[in-house]
Amino acid sequence: MQVAVDGPAGAGKSTIARILAEKLQLIYIDTGAMYRALTWKALKLKIALDDEEKLYNLAKDTSIYFLQATGKQGIYCDAVEVSDFIRSPDVNDKVSLLAAHSRLRKVMVEKQREMALDKSVIMDGRDVGECILPHADYKFFITASLQERASRRMIDLQRQGHKDDYDRVKCLLRKRDESDSSRETGSLKILNDSIVINTDRKEVEEVVAEILSIIKDN
Repeated sequence: MQVAVDGPAGAGKSTIARILAEKLQLIYIDTGAMYRALTWKALKLKIALDDEEKLYNLAKDTSIYFLQATGKQGIYCDAVEVSDFIRSPDVNDKVSLLAAHSRLRKVMVEKQREMALDKSVIMDGRDVGECILPHADYKFFITASLQERASRRMIDLQRQGHKDDYDRVKCLLRKRDESDSSRETGSLKILNDSIVINTDRKEVEEVVAEILSIIKDN
């Protein structure tokens, strides 16, 4: 079984996909985390995020993968676990700039397709249903209002020990939406065969149960 989960930042798709992976015994692949890992490395190497050629080569030469350790899945960038680093405000602010480059996205899509080759997976991101798993058994589009997503992002940042301003976070999410929806390659969109689920005022467990019910009924 292959399940594609797309949607805007802060809608809860990664949390939902991770829980579904456990319940359905699927491999979980967080494509957004992969772009974050590459952004973290680019910032560390002081590569300008508008230098498409250098970023393209960086994507080709970087090893990004997931490993399960101590009951938790971590993401590794060139053998360094970066699970915590990639959730910093700096990476939050910059990842959409890096992800907008079409040549880089093609490299990342190929890496993601290889991860899913002949495997039962659930993968979340922005363009999974269209570009990475076009023949997925199920395609879900998880969404929520901008206000709800900003509030959730603030809670996540606080849990990680970061301080930020709600209005700034909300503004960044709005810009991220615009960037993700307007890029030439792998843009964020609701597909004809997407099942749309709005998570406003819903607990995670409620959304997971809703999706499991859809899969079970089919």
